[in-house]
Amino acid sequence: MSRHTSARILLSAGVALAAFAAMPAFAQASQAADPQLADAQVSDEEIGDIVVIARKREERLVDVPIAVSAISAEQLSKLQATDLAGIQGSVPNVNLVQGRGTSTNANIFIRGIGQPDALQTFDPAVGIYVDGVYISRIQGALFNLFDVERIEVLRGPQGTLYGKNTIGGAVNVVSRKPSLSDVKAAGSVTYGSYNQWLINGYASAPLVGDKVALSLAAVYDKRDGLVTDPTTGRKYNDRDTLAGRGILRIAPTDGVEFLINADYTRMKTAPTLGYATAPLIATSFTAGTRVLSPANPLGPYDYKARTSLAPGQGQNLDHWGISLTANIDLGGPFSLTSISAYRKLKTDAFIDIDATQFELGDVFVGVRQHQLSQELQLKYSSDRLNGVFGLYYLYEKVTSHQEAYADDLFELTPATHYTFTRFIDDDQRLKSYAAFGQLTYDLTDRLSLTGGLRYTREEKQYNRFTTTASNLGALNGLVFRFPDNLPAPLNARNEVTFGAWTPSATLSFKPTRDTLLYASASRGFKSGGFNGRVNSLNDVTEIVNGVATIRPYFKPESVWSYEAGAKGNFLGGRVSLAANAFYTDYKDFQARVGAGNNTGLGGALPVLNAGKLRIWGIEAEATVRPTTHWTLRSTFGYLNAKYLEFNDARRAPAAAFSCNPTGKKIVCQPAFAPPLTFSASTDYVVPLGSAGTLTFGADGRFVDKHFLSVDNRPGLTEQGYWLLNGFVQYDAPGGKYYVRGGVKNLTKSLYKTDGQEFSSIGNIQTAYYGDPRTWSVTAGFRF
Repeated sequence: MSRHTSARILLSAGVALAAFAAMPAFAQASQAADPQLADAQVSDEEIGDIVVIARKREERLVDVPIAVSAISAEQLSKLQATDLAGIQGSVPNVNLVQGRGTSTNANIFIRGIGQPDALQTFDPAVGIYVDGVYISRIQGALFNLFDVERIEVLRGPQGTLYGKNTIGGAVNVVSRKPSLSDVKAAGSVTYGSYNQWLINGYASAPLVGDKVALSLAAVYDKRDGLVTDPTTGRKYNDRDTLAGRGILRIAPTDGVEFLINADYTRMKTAPTLGYATAPLIATSFTAGTRVLSPANPLGPYDYKARTSLAPGQGQNLDHWGISLTANIDLGGPFSLTSISAYRKLKTDAFIDIDATQFELGDVFVGVRQHQLSQELQLKYSSDRLNGVFGLYYLYEKVTSHQEAYADDLFELTPATHYTFTRFIDDDQRLKSYAAFGQLTYDLTDRLSLTGGLRYTREEKQYNRFTTTASNLGALNGLVFRFPDNLPAPLNARNEVTFGAWTPSATLSFKPTRDTLLYASASRGFKSGGFNGRVNSLNDVTEIVNGVATIRPYFKPESVWSYEAGAKGNFLGGRVSLAANAFYTDYKDFQARVGAGNNTGLGGALPVLNAGKLRIWGIEAEATVRPTTHWTLRSTFGYLNAKYLEFNDARRAPAAAFSCNPTGKKIVCQPAFAPPLTFSASTDYVVPLGSAGTLTFGADGRFVDKHFLSVDNRPGLTEQGYWLLNGFVQYDAPGGKYYVRGGVKNLTKSLYKTDGQEFSSIGNIQTAYYGDPRTWSVTAGFRF
């Protein structure tokens, strides 16, 4: 890191923390200056106690000794968020964007820990839960937010209470329950840039007295493409989503509640195109290599790109699920929660990985996945002792058919190309078991000790078959079966079992009812697995001390995280503050590196347990209401992530982009770990008397420089950006009807969100960009 970069980070951090520290005094001064507030307190309905389920039971946010952010439906509306990526930048040290090359994937990193690869053999590092149900794949995880009550983002490993692979954190999406007593309805129609139509509808009504209620919600989201192929005029990077959810709530007696939740999402879009940031290269059997296309082939990026994909080769997704949640009061201090769920995912996607008119990295990926999960939670609550004990089971089957098209990759001469297609079929089965428990004991009325422990066992089975077709005999019919084509005794190793104990301990102290101090230590675990890109022995062979060593699978990751924090509500609820500092030891992180730690034959795609990281940082959040009509919010995150060990140097031949080229000095920084994230938002309500209200709102978000590839390729580096958004909303008297106009990316910031790095295949290095400036107008109702 340069001296100038360090100074900029420290200056920005100092300014943010100074503003954060000054907010209580500012709010107090504002209160004194505003005669309306001199004797007023904020009611629960206006700001109140935010309730979350971060620890599997309802608690006030200020009482939870975890770094957790809660984003309400109202806040999501002010952020103009339509899907999960809409919260990007509004939570400290969280990077959440649309995943590379598809319209349906979610790429989530929390505190520098994540897994951006959508391949089915990689598990996500951040757990996404929808109404308590774990979502196993990042495909289809970019959920629309049409019936969300709130989103809870838990930062740091959640290894005690949550399912599998929450090594980086967890995202809880909580839907609105149907009301047993009131009829409620809401809806809106939005028209905006690129011919966007967004239609939302929600209705909830009791069906049988106060015993049975039903809610139905639906969204239709369609927008023309943002990216144009200048030679054909065709549009890409569009949206076309239809989704719905129904929740049946049954409360036959006091203390018994059943929730049947069913959802369906259908997405059907054109391909999602990036932009080539490095020269693309063909392998010539007469000239060695030849440049097919320069970096940035159409000049500076301006939402234009070429593709070799044909019309009709788009991206389709069908994703649905059903769950039954039972909440039963067992009498006395005990209650039971059962969550049974089944989900099914089907995706068929054409992806132009090289994002040019050349056929180097064009692929078809068809995935069929289903999962069955069961969780039981026995909860205990008494005056001084509270806790939860549970069992968890998940079964998942994922099959895929893939075709990789590379007719421009191999040539005899520039005029004589060889066709090349690779066909892949694979199958993965997973069984995951866990038992967990966590207890909180109040040592005094103010001091509490929490201890938790989870044991996780995962069994994975993987089989793969791949073959090739080419008009060049040497490239035709190259067959590889995993594990059959591995040498004995590894040729029967298609099953592996991983297990881990993940404890946690927290000490918390409440100086007052509305303040909290805490310190914690916790361990996180992310399962290992098989390399889903094994096309030859080369992809599972490492050179270790000069010896070729076969690694048929990669090991799990683990972290130990230590955290201290404080949070509180002040001035009658007008000021809410939260801050924490953390330190993380991260071991055996799973990395796919270009050319990799392998035998050096061309086209290798290895996955390595590359080494160790040290990550530390600070986070702060603040909400202030200087007057009854004015709200200010701010978040700040500082992240210092560093590789302590990166084992890709022992290779032959040496690679140009090794993170440890000499074996003595690491030259890379962790990807998707911006040192600084900052956001500030404000909204002001202007009363219009009997005519209603007018609200003005704006938010700005800053994301610092960060890398989009493990080995820090120059073209896959985001230099840092600001996003500025704003809206104006009119609410009719009574608040039942409203009209809103909004603008996003007001200053037309050009920024990268993700990247594809397959440099060992044609030198592919493709960047993906965020949306340009857009506007929208919304008319809606709620009652």
